[in-house]
Amino acid sequence: MSISGQSVAGGTVVHRVDAAGYHDDILAFHDIWLGKCRGRIMPARDDFDPAEMVSFLPGITLIDIVPDARRFVYRLLGTREVAMRGKDPTGKGVGEGFYASSADCAMAAYQDVVTRRAPRFEQRRFVTPDNRIGHEQSIILPLSDDGQTVNKLIAYTHHYLV
Repeated sequence: MSISGQSVAGGTVVHRVDAAGYHDDILAFHDIWLGKCRGRIMPARDDFDPAEMVSFLPGITLIDIVPDARRFVYRLLGTREVAMRGKDPTGKGVGEGFYASSADCAMAAYQDVVTRRAPRFEQRRFVTPDNRIGHEQSIILPLSDDGQTVNKLIAYTHHYLV
């Protein structure tokens, strides 16, 4: 996968993703995020109206970035995300409620988006709480109230169960 863009005020606005193999939903959610940027490096949480993205809501995760040891805290998870985890980590730090190979891997992915102020596309295999094997594709996107500092992340995941 490659990402191309142009430099804008010290950041990158992504214009095209060579995402062969990524599900149409992942690309469509990326397009929604791009449309909300409106010339900025990244949009704010307030730019998103849940009524405009009803079909995506079950797969969304919203993460707050906090100034304490937890660093990343789950604000909201869609119903599909809660079902895949077998629990609802809303209000918990990523270290407690992660759904990745380790808390460190989850935190590193989120930190990468914060540091780069740019989207992150991921693919991985996983095992569900009831021991089914699946695959998932995710996009993690930065959000900013001031247009410069990432203060939230929004992610969308598409799961494929085997």
